[in-house]
Amino acid sequence: MDAVMGLTTDKPVVIFSKSSCCMCHSIKTLICSFGANPTVYELDELPNGQLLETALQASGRTPTLPTVFIGQELTGGANEIMSLHVKGKLVPLLKKAKAIWI
Repeated sequence: MDAVMGLTTDKPVVIFSKSSCCMCHSIKTLICSFGANPTVYELDELPNGQLLETALQASGRTPTLPTVFIGQELTGGANEIMSLHVKGKLVPLLKKAKAIWI
């Protein structure tokens, strides 16, 4: 998990994704729709992607992807992000992390 945490340092929003995953695409689109510019790691396009995916699996989350970090904290996957959005808590979280300003 240290390799994953190192990739989230000093970045307001980080999404671990696969380019062919429709839920990953939906979450990236949602977060970008608020004006955030997340750092996205497409694990199927990275040489060490399988190692990162294995590290993410160690977090105990199922399914593993997408995995979203907001403010260097593991926020969750698609279900957690959509739940935050429906409850009106996603935008304040993005603001707190300085991912968006408005």
